[in-house]
Amino acid sequence: MSVIAEKPLKTMVKLDYLTPRQIVEELDKYIIGQSDAKKNVAIALRNRWRRMNAPAEMQKEITPNNILMIGSTGVGKTEIARRLAKIADAPFTKVEASKFTEVGYVGRDVESMVRDLVEQSVHMVQAQKKEQVKERAIQAVEDVILDALIPAINPTTHHQKESKIKGFTGGDNAEEPMPDTDEALNERTRELFRLKIRNGELDQRKIDIDVQASNAPNIGVMGGPMDEMSMMNLQEMIGGMMPKKNKKRKVTIAEAKKILLEEEAQKLVDMDEVKEEAIRKAENLGIIFIDEIDKIASNKSGSGPDVSREGVQRDLLPIVEGSTVNTKYGVINTDHILFIAAGAFHVAKPSDLIPELQGRFPIRVELQSLVEADFYRILKEPKSALTKQYVALLASEGVELSFNDDALLEMASIAFAVNAEVENIGARRLQTVISHLLNDLMFDIPDVITPNAKVLITKELVKERLGGLVKNRDLSQYIL
Repeated sequence: MSVIAEKPLKTMVKLDYLTPRQIVEELDKYIIGQSDAKKNVAIALRNRWRRMNAPAEMQKEITPNNILMIGSTGVGKTEIARRLAKIADAPFTKVEASKFTEVGYVGRDVESMVRDLVEQSVHMVQAQKKEQVKERAIQAVEDVILDALIPAINPTTHHQKESKIKGFTGGDNAEEPMPDTDEALNERTRELFRLKIRNGELDQRKIDIDVQASNAPNIGVMGGPMDEMSMMNLQEMIGGMMPKKNKKRKVTIAEAKKILLEEEAQKLVDMDEVKEEAIRKAENLGIIFIDEIDKIASNKSGSGPDVSREGVQRDLLPIVEGSTVNTKYGVINTDHILFIAAGAFHVAKPSDLIPELQGRFPIRVELQSLVEADFYRILKEPKSALTKQYVALLASEGVELSFNDDALLEMASIAFAVNAEVENIGARRLQTVISHLLNDLMFDIPDVITPNAKVLITKELVKERLGGLVKNRDLSQYIL
């Protein structure tokens, strides 16, 4: 019988019923084509659950197979990684390799991407914890608002009492009416107002509330350079030393609910527990997407900017291989973080990366360039297709927008033709095409095209608006 080193993370339960095939099916709802890339990332995601359920002695030895995606811009590299993180409910951060430089050049420290991942993980765990205490926080908010409206005569006990509204509205199990003392009358009035607050009947009434003022100072350092981590620690230390300040604000009860709910939920959440769980989640589930990795590939000339590019690769190497990084929430180990790198590799080749870094991305996937049929499917099939986004936008104005199938085919044909003649920017070309097609329409709503109108986009309309532009080889307006 195998022994598990530690209890699997709660988020791992989500993968219990998501097989690699089911993960691909989920990705298919948002991304067209690229079956090879989807297959590899699905296996990588399922392997995380498999590792957490492997024998204890093997868990530390099993490292993720990092993936290198090769393909031109706009074919779905970033979207695959982002959707994968959402499926797994995992911390995800995207960085551009060209932003990192070695010491002495202007740029960001490579460890900052790990800190960004931990920050994301903390926000995710914190949101989950706040959701768990939401009911208690709402009760506390109601008490604060009631204190502002009708101060309690006996404040030491009213916070502990449950609502007794049944006692004075009747019912089969109604309690005996409370004696008409000042305290009883005050309590009954508060409970009646509590119901009004819950039902939103008093949302427009204004009250004075105390809100916490930010006491974290902005610190500028003169003299020698200070790294990002030291600056964060210094700001947090000085902010913690300064006295907490409250300031009074006059707001509506609707606004007070939002402001106070965040504060009360924060009080109920154990931040030490959040930090500990967030570190574990980032270590075991975190995904870091390194884009434009081809921009730091060197041509082996040994001089000029290539020296800096190779320096960035060597700085990235220990993070990808597995190391410990200090963050303001604690120390994180990067051994089991999944790294997905991507690049067009039009000029450089994957073999131009230093051998050590190549070895840390054993899975290589080449994404296919999109063809005209893919553009048509992208406009029609995904849950968040561009056409569906514009339908939703116009629906907010009361206008019903619809597209003929022939119109979608014509838009796909135009986008493909423009990509072929100018610069191939993949599916992003569709954004420019549909924007140019609908700009006049969007401008006329609601002044000319009034609510309850129906607008049908036909093939003839697409040709009229866009057909002439395809023949213009300049097409500068299409270049993003």
